[in-house]
Amino acid sequence: MESLKRMHSEANHRRIAIVEQCFGSNGQSLTKTGRVLVGEGVLTKMCRKKAKPRQFFLFNDILVYGNIVIDKRKYNKQHIVPLEDVKIQSLENDGPWKNGWQVISPKKSFAVYAASPTEKSEWMAHINKCIADLLANSNKRPATEHAAVWVPDSEAQTCMHCLKVKFTPIQRRHHCRKCGAVVCGGCSNKKFILSYQSDKPVRVCITCYEVLSNSVPDKDKSSMIRPDYESASASVWNSDEQLNDDDTASGGSADGGVSARGGMGTSDPIITPQPRYGSSDEEEDDIELPPGSLPESHPQFYDFGTTEVLIS
Repeated sequence: MESLKRMHSEANHRRIAIVEQCFGSNGQSLTKTGRVLVGEGVLTKMCRKKAKPRQFFLFNDILVYGNIVIDKRKYNKQHIVPLEDVKIQSLENDGPWKNGWQVISPKKSFAVYAASPTEKSEWMAHINKCIADLLANSNKRPATEHAAVWVPDSEAQTCMHCLKVKFTPIQRRHHCRKCGAVVCGGCSNKKFILSYQSDKPVRVCITCYEVLSNSVPDKDKSSMIRPDYESASASVWNSDEQLNDDDTASGGSADGGVSARGGMGTSDPIITPQPRYGSSDEEEDDIELPPGSLPESHPQFYDFGTTEVLIS
């Protein structure tokens, strides 16, 4: 039995080392005592503007994904999502959008789609087991507040709040960080601290702003609320939009150190996302890929019998 554990441990070390090599110097180290690579495969991830193929790696404590540069050889734009704060939610099939589910966490939430019902079932079962084992071993309670899944830009031609402003190259789209709706600048000219997402005020729509501000005692409002965008300098405005709306690689530390801080205790998104809703990060502007166009990627899951392995 001990020799079998050691063999599994050595195989696990090799697999993790290969993943690190594929991400290169721009990726974070994924080696950590007790960490196990549970499985890997290609999923279609709904990003802000379009659906894109992404390589996913499921570990027993984190979910890692990145852009595919050379299949099975090179990836970039590494993202790391700690599983202890994650919940997943199955999505109903909707036209071409099939075999999907949402990955929901305090920092980042997004929808992914597998190439077949079997692949979806395998992924969801393994992710749920990793989450359950992680919470049981740490005695932590699941996170209660999560980042909204953003409505893709293509789903909204007009502001989802006022229903009047039509989006153009000049009248740009914005996203409420609380509910994920696509809104115009006038309907999202407020900022509020969503402590489970950031320690800095973030853009919210005026409806969410009203709900959030009413939930805070008057004595605490000055520290949670930021004045209207229009009253801020142009440099502050542009900086905020670049940080939140442009193509960026994101994700927590590779040791899973990003965790939820206590939130405001407010209700979940006011506008309920639909299955096609995407993520709050924008990545490389690559080819649009509708779900169902991917060949079955046959994700590989490694059977260690347990998510605990002997680390030599």
